[in-house]
Parts: sequence; structure tokens; C-alpha cells
Amino acid sequence: MICQANVNNFEEVNRMRDDVVKQFGKIDILVNNAGIVRDKSFVKMTPQMWSEVLSVNLDGAFYCTKAVIEGMLERKYGKIVNISSVIGRMGNRGQANYAASKAGMIALTQTLAKEFAGKGITVNAVAPGFIETEMLKSVPKEIMDKILAQIPLGRLGKPSEVAGAVAYLVSEDGDYITGQVVDINGGLYI
Repeated sequence: MICQANVNNFEEVNRMRDDVVKQFGKIDILVNNAGIVRDKSFVKMTPQMWSEVLSVNLDGAFYCTKAVIEGMLERKYGKIVNISSVIGRMGNRGQANYAASKAGMIALTQTLAKEFAGKGITVNAVAPGFIETEMLKSVPKEIMDKILAQIPLGRLGKPSEVAGAVAYLVSEDGDYITGQVVDINGGLYI
């Protein structure tokens, strides 16, 4: 099933939730993975660039979680995984908006984990580092070499490595894990 919605629009998110519930009957797992970047130095960053990133990356997670949480509470079961970033843990030049949004995802994760503990709902985050994605393909080689030099494992992560961590957290093996941030960054942030 393919659903499309602007995650920073609560009405569209609720419509998407309704479509999924109509097709599958319920939502047990939510992975908040929407994210954008609008990189500029803080001095050159416009209020619009700040707002766009926070709106999609953080408000979107709030809206999607808000849309599904009542059903999870009624069933006393749910798994929520928020995709943060190593940048939310350590910051990065030219990414004040992105870093703030991803750090906010970590705080949201920990707060919701405490609120829903004992109600059958786990809430965790995954904080990927530099992963082999389309976004990184446009990075010039000299900059990529500098990035790789900072990663103790000496390579980019694979999307499958991030997916594997998410799959573990939403499996039965992850039932006793909540409020945690799983760092997947090759040792970049320790």
C-alpha cells in the first residue's frame, strides 16, 4: 500500500492513518522517518529554512504519533521508532535547524517512552550517521574523504544496517527496550 501525505499537515496525516487502518485494520508500528535538510550557516539561515526543517522533521513526528497513539493505547500495544541523526547528538556546522530537529526527536522519544511505559507501547530512536543514500551521492569527493576520515570504521553505513536496527526494535526481541537511542554511525559519535 502506498500512502502520500504532507506530514506537517495534521489533517493529511489523519487521512493517511484512516487509509492505512481501512486497509489493515490497525496500526501497531510507527516509524517516523520523514526528514529534510536546508543547510546554511546560522547567519545566512532564514526563518523560513528554520521553520521548514522543524515542521517536517519534528512536527511531522508529533502529528504522526498523535494520529496513531489512541489506537495503540486502546489495544495496549504499539512500537514507535523515531529516526533521529548523529547530527542531533553532536551538532554540525551549517545545520542548526536539522540538528535542533533531530535532537528534538531524541527528547520526544525519551518523553513519550516515559509517558507510555506500562501501557504496552515502546518508543525508541535510531540515530544514523552518514549512510549510503541518494542525499550523499552529490557530496564532492574531497568532502566525502574528510567525512570518511572521521569515521573509525572507515566507511559509510548501509541502509540495511539502519533498517536492521529498526526491525529489531519493533520485533518481540525489542519488547524490553524503550526510551533508547541506537547510534548507527561507525563510531563517529561515541
